[in-house]
Amino acid sequence: MIRVVLPHHLRNLAGVDKEVQLQVDGPVTQRAVLDALEAAYPMLRGTIRDHATRRRRPFVRFFACGEDLSHEPPDAPLPEAVATGAEPFLVVGAMAGGRMAMEK
Repeated sequence: MIRVVLPHHLRNLAGVDKEVQLQVDGPVTQRAVLDALEAAYPMLRGTIRDHATRRRRPFVRFFACGEDLSHEPPDAPLPEAVATGAEPFLVVGAMAGGRMAMEK
């Protein structure tokens, strides 16, 4: 089983707890995990990946085993610890914006 941790707003949308478990057949890749996630929770389609391009949305990041996997190719294998369920695949909403105060 693949463990996936979603950010709070996506957990609310999907009506799930912090972590979901998914069955992924074949190689465990970002694409396979996200396909399984969207199949199990169709209300998440378009929230993590763009509907048309199926590419990661700009303010969503992927982490696992202490590494930022956001820029890895979608068909690259995920770490073995994720494939075995020892470690979760994290979907994280990135923070952006803000403005530094100007010193006078």
